[in-house]
Amino acid sequence: WLVIAVGLVRAYLAKGSYHSLYYSIEKPLKFFQTGALLEVSSNFLYGIVPSSVVLTAFQVMSRVFLTWAVTHSVKEVQTEDSVLLFVVAWTITEIIRYSFYTFSLLNHLPYLIKWARYTLFIVLYPMGVSGELLTIYAALPFVRQSGLYSISLPNKYNFSFDYYTFLILIMISYIPIFPQLYFHMLHQRRKVLSHTEEHKKSE
Repeated sequence: WLVIAVGLVRAYLAKGSYHSLYYSIEKPLKFFQTGALLEVSSNFLYGIVPSSVVLTAFQVMSRVFLTWAVTHSVKEVQTEDSVLLFVVAWTITEIIRYSFYTFSLLNHLPYLIKWARYTLFIVLYPMGVSGELLTIYAALPFVRQSGLYSISLPNKYNFSFDYYTFLILIMISYIPIFPQLYFHMLHQRRKVLSHTEEHKKSE
């Protein structure tokens, strides 16, 4: 994720504009975001990081879906500023999160990283979700026009699938799911940071 961050900064300095920066980090984004599936499996098998397997799996799968099934598949949205919005949010979030896990495993976690892990999400989560929803919304007209991934009747399987409707349902699913994730993190923040403050006072 640091590679992606550096790529974004270098592309911005070279172009002098933040528009269409997606192309400068497209390949590493696909590689590293898809590679995050390994985190879900390793967490499930070995419990290396103290994250909820269900929450981690949902977050990773939704990001992989957005990377491949939306942004990669609908080329027209790749120039949308909303793509940069979620890419920046993901990048900062993951650099902080993996730094948190690394230092925790080394039993030497700086307070600044712990604070960033449980504070910056307050802005980064809504920022990322906004970028994701706006990107899906921008893809809808092109999906409807092209019939992307849709299956029409009649066919030998007697089965139909409308990808346009599926994307709308995905957007609607954010309504119940995002608040749960957000308030879960707020609860974790109160618990972790208040415990840290109490520990400092006792010292």
